[in-house]
Amino acid sequence: MNNVLELVCPAGTPAALRGAVDAGADTVYLGFRDETNARNFPGLNFDRDELREGIDYAHARDCEVFVAINTFPRTGNPEPWQQAVDDAARLGADAVILADIGLLQYCKENHPDMRRHLSVQASASNPEAINFFHREFDVRRVVLPRVLTVAEIADLNSRIAVETEVFAFGGLCVMAEGRCSLSSYATGQSPNLCGVCSPASHVRYEETDEGMRSSLGKFTINIFDEDEPAGYPTLCKGRFVANGKTSYLFEEPTSLNAMDILPELVDAGVVALKIEGRQRGKAYIERVVSGFRKAVDAVARGEAAPRIDLEGLTEGQRNTAGAYDKDWR
Repeated sequence: MNNVLELVCPAGTPAALRGAVDAGADTVYLGFRDETNARNFPGLNFDRDELREGIDYAHARDCEVFVAINTFPRTGNPEPWQQAVDDAARLGADAVILADIGLLQYCKENHPDMRRHLSVQASASNPEAINFFHREFDVRRVVLPRVLTVAEIADLNSRIAVETEVFAFGGLCVMAEGRCSLSSYATGQSPNLCGVCSPASHVRYEETDEGMRSSLGKFTINIFDEDEPAGYPTLCKGRFVANGKTSYLFEEPTSLNAMDILPELVDAGVVALKIEGRQRGKAYIERVVSGFRKAVDAVARGEAAPRIDLEGLTEGQRNTAGAYDKDWR
């Protein structure tokens, strides 16, 4: 078995792309500067010229580039998404990451040689779904949702004919990816159509007698004590009062870190690790990619992954293995 995990790293800007490549990424993934990708935030992403230059930079250093076109086209206006597929192919991307069935069909018909990966936004997590996408659209790889244990991933890999890519570091999403509508209720902008979850234009911080209040739209997400860091307000990581008790109802602010279980993921048949963080800056990208490069190379040599402290870069300064080692009941 090939035990060299592919390191798939985020690039929200041209500077971050160069930082990821130079730090040892095997692949970078990115999106166009519009609503065709699920990280459609001001100041991020690539125009066509920047993508051409980024692909040239990466390819000159034996690094591949995947373009995420992973939101869902609007009814009656598929052209921006189809154009994104056309441009990714024209500019020499190594793969496109798609979620929408119609867009997968469009890519298959118009760019049959373009490698197609299934985005986590498609929420495909069982053999029947994954084999359907492989059979109908020649999907070569699926990015698995962050809800599966290592044992479940191993069982899944024994029953599918495509590669699997899993998240290894960064933010967690507790909802079924591709189906979460929480942000749209608070802001009117859908993560799945507009590519913006909890957009900054709807975020407010306010000093109150109770503490620092963070809000999203008209909703109070959290109130922080004076000695608490004020985190970014997202509904799934809000602290709410239920049954007279204040707590994090959906998810506590913490980040995924699978560095300690890389050998188990190799044994489960995973081929690629995905680092989350296209909103992050170059310094963050360089540090995380460099750390995982050392860990992946050590595991490939049959050694234990070195102890690399990335806790200062995590949400809430805490790590979790998430669902990977969860004992579901």
